[in-house]
Amino acid sequence: MAAEIILVGLGSNLPSADFGSPMAICQAAIEALRAEGLPIARQSRWYRSAPVPPSDQPWYVNGVVALERAPDPDMLLALLHRIEARFGRVRGAPNASRVLDLDLLAYGERIAAGGDGSPILPHPRLHLRAFVLHPLSEVAPGWRHPRLGRSVAAMLRGLPGGQSAEAMG
Repeated sequence: MAAEIILVGLGSNLPSADFGSPMAICQAAIEALRAEGLPIARQSRWYRSAPVPPSDQPWYVNGVVALERAPDPDMLLALLHRIEARFGRVRGAPNASRVLDLDLLAYGERIAAGGDGSPILPHPRLHLRAFVLHPLSEVAPGWRHPRLGRSVAAMLRGLPGGQSAEAMG
């Protein structure tokens, strides 16, 4: 039996006095995941992406990692939120600028409605976001959305217009 693929999205568009630029923040977040005992199986390149929905806030640095293993989804989400808080993330208005955003994108084939602090699985908007799908295509090109049954390539082709996500190297 193949291991469950656990996908986490990373993003930042605000600098931090403690961690530096959004790129440095994302790289430090990778190390924070490892320090918490979450081994990284694969990591995408970093992408520069425009805010969604469009706004005048700074562009983001985004990427995706696949974890080799993780605690159950509830515990993993709580851990991701604790890491965000250590980096200075303050939860405010939806789609606001942020120092660090860690999203549990998918946990194997699990489908969950969320609620009471539990994650919605897979992430409810991942199929609509170029800044998620482009890096996801690098770490899990054969992954299929368990609710929609669509491949990453099909979701990329079906993206709403007006989004920009450019590989940074």
